[in-house]
Amino acid sequence: MRLIQLTQILLLHTLTINASQIHEKRILIGSEWKNQGRLPASAQVVVRVALQQSNLHRAHNLLMDIAHPDSTNYGQHWSASQVIDMFAPSDIAIAAVREWLIGAGIDESRLLHTENKGWIVFVTAVGTAENLFSTKYYRYRHKSDGKTAVLCEEYSLPRSVQPHIDYIHPGIAVPVRHTHTKRGEVVIHGELAGHKPLLEMSLACDDLVTPDCIAALYRIPKAPLPPVDNPLGIFQTGNYYAQEDLDLFFRNLSPHIPAGTHPTPAFINGAEAPVPVSDAGLESDLDLQVAYPLIYPQNITLYQTDDQYYSEHGNRGFLNTLLDAIDGSYCTSCAFGQCGDDPERDPVYPNLSPGGYRGERMCGVYQPTNVISISYAGPETNFPASYQRRQCLEYLKLGLQGVTVLFPSGDNGVAGPDGCLGPEQTIFSPSFPNNCPYVTSVGGTTIREGKETALERMRGETVLSSGGGFSNIYPMPDYQAQAVNMYLQHYPPSFSSHGNSETVAEALFNRSGRAYPDVAAVGDNLAVVYRGLVGSTGGTSASTPIFAAIINRIIDERLAIGKGPLGFLNPVLYRHPWVLTDITNGSNPGCGTDGFSAATGWDPVTGLGTPNYPKMLELFLNLP
Repeated sequence: MRLIQLTQILLLHTLTINASQIHEKRILIGSEWKNQGRLPASAQVVVRVALQQSNLHRAHNLLMDIAHPDSTNYGQHWSASQVIDMFAPSDIAIAAVREWLIGAGIDESRLLHTENKGWIVFVTAVGTAENLFSTKYYRYRHKSDGKTAVLCEEYSLPRSVQPHIDYIHPGIAVPVRHTHTKRGEVVIHGELAGHKPLLEMSLACDDLVTPDCIAALYRIPKAPLPPVDNPLGIFQTGNYYAQEDLDLFFRNLSPHIPAGTHPTPAFINGAEAPVPVSDAGLESDLDLQVAYPLIYPQNITLYQTDDQYYSEHGNRGFLNTLLDAIDGSYCTSCAFGQCGDDPERDPVYPNLSPGGYRGERMCGVYQPTNVISISYAGPETNFPASYQRRQCLEYLKLGLQGVTVLFPSGDNGVAGPDGCLGPEQTIFSPSFPNNCPYVTSVGGTTIREGKETALERMRGETVLSSGGGFSNIYPMPDYQAQAVNMYLQHYPPSFSSHGNSETVAEALFNRSGRAYPDVAAVGDNLAVVYRGLVGSTGGTSASTPIFAAIINRIIDERLAIGKGPLGFLNPVLYRHPWVLTDITNGSNPGCGTDGFSAATGWDPVTGLGTPNYPKMLELFLNLP
């Protein structure tokens, strides 16, 4: 009798340990995504289990140790191998997850452990996956572009393996839609008759912001000769520059740059550029045209990702193919003919479709440049918190290696590109990845009567305004807490707020979240040559390469005197805001409100302010 009772107790204990509990649950989804119904149980799906990495509790402090200007270790960046060794998942975590999957009936021979040790991948039937994760899988379709995604509302994991797993895919992650400036959002001015002198051109900067305007605005001198080897990295996907547009821009607006100047290609997974002028992309043309005049004779490395098929027809994913190519430890491998970081979201290679790249996924093939400008972002709600934290950690790792990564804060004020959140569409929609505490988020300004104010203007039927707000995922980092709390104390917004991510649907913003943008730069009426015509356009996706180019120039100067790159910028900028010009006018309306207001000090419209090149150069040259 006692033996039976003891057996029952042990069985109950085992069941309690292995009992499943909800690991992730979606709170909100943008109204653009429509549920198309359940997936067939027999359909095959690639399941990816993201393993918890080691030493995550130390990651922030490790970065601050080399990024904070008060640290004695400032600027002592790590090697890539040091980063990999620090964060690789433990053998205990790997063994526990494998044991659980095998015990649940997944054939051991089907389990692939990826090269960077971060994922366990296998192919199985949808019904098996639903049983494994106590969930139901549905296919969603985006009503604007027709893109589809396999999603669930929630899923569960056994308590015994929860501490070892970040997240599961397919899961609750919604594919991101890129928010770069759309083709056609350009005012055509015709052809420039010729180059105007700096002073004469500066008088017209309210109407057309040329390279001379930017240089005068931020007091940027011409770059010295010869340059050190320090190309500026610019990312593009599905958007291509035309050399004819670059040459016309150089000839009319930057005649010190010779015709034929072009970026060094770092093409990833079958990407190609340039294209005929009739096929030019506005974003790519613009990014190169605002950056080149600031850094020349320094060059640009163009990280162009993905083949023609995925650029035109398929889901392009969001940045994973870039991270794969510049950091081999981030790359995943193929499983039973199914390859890729995230098969429902990211491109799958080899791609046998017409126009597809037939080679293997490119992993660790390029060294990251010291500065990388990325003019793309999306709504924070499109991804589960664990997915975002995982990618955010990659930016932290790049910061440890001395790489500066910058993102635009968005062009929709306190809203997102898919609108606002909640049943009444009134809740503010923060942006990803600039909500990550380890990137530099760049807001936008416009020039009015020769002075900068927050970017806010009508573009057609929509308002173009500097994105900004507070994350519902990341807490406010220590390096910005004083500046942000000063804003909330002295300029309290009139709308409701909450203090944690659990009450996102009960208030408009999270006052305790990571606040953005960090800085700003001009993002309106920027001169651009697009498809052979001279016009003007704007958005924070243009502000970002401007700020990035300025940082790249400063690194040029540091390298010339034997110092290193800058890496993660924010701790230095928040510690020394005097190197930026404070923008105190304007707001970023959205979601039925006037949004936040620009104010003295940091604000969630233009951050700490816009560049003052001489002051920034002085500060950074004096740092170790």
